[in-house]
Amino acid sequence: MARIVVIGAGMGGLAAAARLATVGHKVTLCEAAPTHGGMLGRYERDDFRFDTGPTLLTLPAVYRDLMLKTGRTRLEDEVELRPVDPGSVHLLPDGTRVTLANASLARVGSALDAALGGDAGGRWGAMLERGRGVWEATRRPLLEEPLPDDPSALHRDPYVPARRGLLARAPRTLAEVARRELRDARLTALLDEYALRFGLDPERAPASLTWLPYMEQSFGVWYVTGGLRALADAVLRRCEARRVDLRFGTRVTDVLGGDRVTGVRLADGSVLDADVVVDDRAPAASGGMPGRFTLLLALRGARPADTAHRTVVHAPDRADELDALFGPAPRPCERPTLQLLRPDDATLAPAGHETAVVTVTVPPQGPVDWTDTARVTAYADAVLAQAVQAAPELGERLLWSHARTPADTAAETGAPGGSVPPPSLAGAGGAFLSPSNTGAPAGLYRVGGGAHPGGGLARVGMSATVVAGLVGTP
Repeated sequence: MARIVVIGAGMGGLAAAARLATVGHKVTLCEAAPTHGGMLGRYERDDFRFDTGPTLLTLPAVYRDLMLKTGRTRLEDEVELRPVDPGSVHLLPDGTRVTLANASLARVGSALDAALGGDAGGRWGAMLERGRGVWEATRRPLLEEPLPDDPSALHRDPYVPARRGLLARAPRTLAEVARRELRDARLTALLDEYALRFGLDPERAPASLTWLPYMEQSFGVWYVTGGLRALADAVLRRCEARRVDLRFGTRVTDVLGGDRVTGVRLADGSVLDADVVVDDRAPAASGGMPGRFTLLLALRGARPADTAHRTVVHAPDRADELDALFGPAPRPCERPTLQLLRPDDATLAPAGHETAVVTVTVPPQGPVDWTDTARVTAYADAVLAQAVQAAPELGERLLWSHARTPADTAAETGAPGGSVPPPSLAGAGGAFLSPSNTGAPAGLYRVGGGAHPGGGLARVGMSATVVAGLVGTP
């Protein structure tokens, strides 16, 4: 039985602690904040409740496995899990509206053909088929196994070009995939959104990112009743059941040891001895990535019956949005791509009322000063106006709104600049691979969005599985 200290009660830290305690290790979890969940925060006001981080779940099998392996229960025994249907509604740059089904490539293709014409569905489907090839080639080494000691095989992009032959060259970036294979600004907007939600520039992100839309549109998107905070609560309960020593309000300042870990030093100067340390803190190097601006909306009256859970309003000017996020002088885009989320969940609001959340990818705290109240207020007004254009009744029903910025994320989670960690991606010479789960000194492991296999709730859960396997059984 090893003495293990887990630093951080984000989802990676909680999942790793539960797995390690289940196999017999003595686990102490230290969290600087007074509560758990990390990015899966909660904001409450006037009996309205909001997730402040991710709101939807992909690949729920990751958390089904966690619940089964740590307590022999189904995920559905711990939380109410529902598929989101339709998967999304998109308002494209030219004003076209298209509704995409959840977990059905065939219905997605049919919807695109009907809305856009010109075999748009066929071209999108062909691209996703090549994304499937990326998924199959990289799923194990990039998601389910530790990063190899020699990751050079993952430096090469496995995306196969549409045409083969001696003169065919595979597209190097996601944007090149769009230009060569989609050839439609509206389809490009659909593809760009997958990069933008993780703060990635489609002009630089490798073509292998196509596995994200393939995975989402093949396997589906899910909602947890009560919001994803309910999932964090369920994993915390599993830690309690496995007798993890949970210490909130306990900040770790140093990992101790020479060639091998010996313990951690706490902010009060005391020391916890440890044979293994699992670190769920975000690395400082992640601070340059974009973050999220979130607008929480409390709405008067019940949610209309025909309301989509997720609506994506695409930026009308792609070049301006990319320049605002990734150009030499980062700034909030005046008319960005935004996501409007309106869950059908009576547990989030007083009886007869509704919650909605608008999210936008923005530069992190630093290049933009998100502590400037006037800036935040002005941007909140602009984002709300854009959301109201897409759903006019929002303006008529608004009781109040609350803006959250990368500065809030940084303050609450410790993420440098409030950045959102991206997923690991093959290609680009390894530039988009997350740091390994192992570190120096021996006995130190990294878990969570800042470590292999990268950001996103499913991949954070996978990182916990990888780390538990590396530590092993007593």
